[in-house]
Amino acid sequence: MMEEANEFSLADQPVVRYAGFWMRFWAYLADLLIVFSVTGILLSPFKFLEGAPFDIGFWTVTGILGSLIFYIYFLLMTKVYNQTLGKMIFGIKVIREDRQRLLWSDLLFREVVGRFLHRVFFFTFLLYIVVAFSPEKQGVHDRIGNTRVIIEE
Repeated sequence: MMEEANEFSLADQPVVRYAGFWMRFWAYLADLLIVFSVTGILLSPFKFLEGAPFDIGFWTVTGILGSLIFYIYFLLMTKVYNQTLGKMIFGIKVIREDRQRLLWSDLLFREVVGRFLHRVFFFTFLLYIVVAFSPEKQGVHDRIGNTRVIIEE
């Protein structure tokens, strides 16, 4: 069985343990549950307007709004707290590779561009598996955003 966490150290920095694939998987699943619940609550009133049949425009608008909620949740939570609610539950957080404060540019690449790449085609979702085999437990979105996910001590 693969190790769940690896250790990393800089001379003047404390040792950190990288969060492995399964810990990150369960945190992401918790985040999806939260995001889909919030999206459902916010968008469900619009489904029952005047009993009109649903058309493609309705589904397009709800899809766009749902995507915005998804990306805004991950972007803002990671910027403000260095972690999402799912990551908080599992005690992991996002840091920059140089351990400086996360920048908007890092997060835009990680949370928007990186996650979009994972979702653009069905098979690109499988790129998350890279986390399991990377020595620093980085996914493609982590590499794009110059970030790491570590276990909080």
